[in-house]
Amino acid sequence: MKKENVQRLAEKEGYERVLGAVRDSVENLRNEISQGIKKGISEHEAKEMIQKFLYEIESSSKKSEVNHLLEQEQKKEIRPVYNGTGVILHTGLGRATLSHEIAEKLKAVAENYSSLEYDLQTGKRGNRTGYAEELLCQITGAEAAIVVNNNAGAVLLALSALTKGGEVIVSRGELVEIGGKFRIPEVLELSGAILKEVGTTNRTRIEDYRAAVSEKTKAFLKVHTSNYRIVGFTESVSAEELYELSTGLIECTQELTPENFENHTERSGILVIEDLGSGVLINLEEYGLSKEPTVQEEVKAGADVVCFSGDKLFGGAQAGVLVGKKKYIDQMRNHPLLRALRADKFTMTAIEEVLKCYLDQKEAVQKIPTLRMLTRPVEEIKEKAMVCADRWNQEGASVQIQVEKCISKAGGGALPETEIPSYGVALESTEITVEEIESRMRNLSVPVIGRIKEGRFLLDMRTFSEEGIEYLATQIRHVMERKHN
Repeated sequence: MKKENVQRLAEKEGYERVLGAVRDSVENLRNEISQGIKKGISEHEAKEMIQKFLYEIESSSKKSEVNHLLEQEQKKEIRPVYNGTGVILHTGLGRATLSHEIAEKLKAVAENYSSLEYDLQTGKRGNRTGYAEELLCQITGAEAAIVVNNNAGAVLLALSALTKGGEVIVSRGELVEIGGKFRIPEVLELSGAILKEVGTTNRTRIEDYRAAVSEKTKAFLKVHTSNYRIVGFTESVSAEELYELSTGLIECTQELTPENFENHTERSGILVIEDLGSGVLINLEEYGLSKEPTVQEEVKAGADVVCFSGDKLFGGAQAGVLVGKKKYIDQMRNHPLLRALRADKFTMTAIEEVLKCYLDQKEAVQKIPTLRMLTRPVEEIKEKAMVCADRWNQEGASVQIQVEKCISKAGGGALPETEIPSYGVALESTEITVEEIESRMRNLSVPVIGRIKEGRFLLDMRTFSEEGIEYLATQIRHVMERKHN
């Protein structure tokens, strides 16, 4: 650590980081020499290994083990990347992106104090989700709303607050596992509710729900299978049908008699809770995409509580949004679990700003990046790809550049069957392999993530930004060099 070049590196990267890298480098050298001795290397060869190690450190060589370890550590950090995969809600790449305007609002909130829980009108303590709740009610038609930190938390909160100790009836075709081993049966168990399965994997009828109702039944849980589809010989029950069933039941299993017949339209007390998953607020069919139930439709159908993700088709930050009848939202609001699941100031800022866009559907489609990428006409994507190819060809890199048709996907467990026509720019070299191209792109200072298709490296222009096009124009010659440092 006393070497002059190492001290300069410590000033730049931080003493503790460099010290850790030096220690790891020395340990790696020890192991390498130890393994070499076992294989029969001479004492002279071992000394040469030590001399080489010291020389690289003293000369501050980029090839030194210390520099290599520091670079590897940096790659573990969360960094911006350019997405050329064609997967719009790429879970590994952070799902929904936010607009520049919303990013600037987040920056301002991060750099300053904020009115997160302060009512500027009264000068008193405020509600951190208050404005978002107002917007959600206005847009969805719900009586009340809550925002928590993710949709798994939203489901857990709803079940814990509303169904603990009682039975929750779920179709076998909806006992899903979502990413991160989030399984509906396990969440039900954790909430204190009792799972009661009905129907079969591919067919569940309203009669199955009716037959399963008992005095212990507290809710029908409907889970939208947004990340997969069961096709063919299928049947399922809508939230509206479940609401009608709940309305037609009196005290669960009590039979109708002349005395109670006139009251048979009263609610039985069995709730309809729906996990909608992706959280669509616009009709995607208007843009040539597959039909997804909207939050507004499910609220209108009578669901007591509807929850959905904030960073999927909604197009915002990671959050769990719950909308529904005030009576049940208030029960969740007063539940101790809410404190553990509350969203922070960055999440709430992003959700508020995205909701403001939804006040005008045309504005939402243009200003919310997720919706813009989903609905952008394929002719525009083709034109973008051609402009991109021309731009990169101007750099004179040793690479064959070609525009070709490809398929984009929604990703993020949404629209699993939908293939979105797109265009990409394919790169091919006679000097380096496509695997090497992919690796070099991934290891740029701002990584470029694409996919390998038919022996070429493809960047889908539906998800690849204009900033990414300009950035790669400055890097493409270096990436395609036969000798690459």
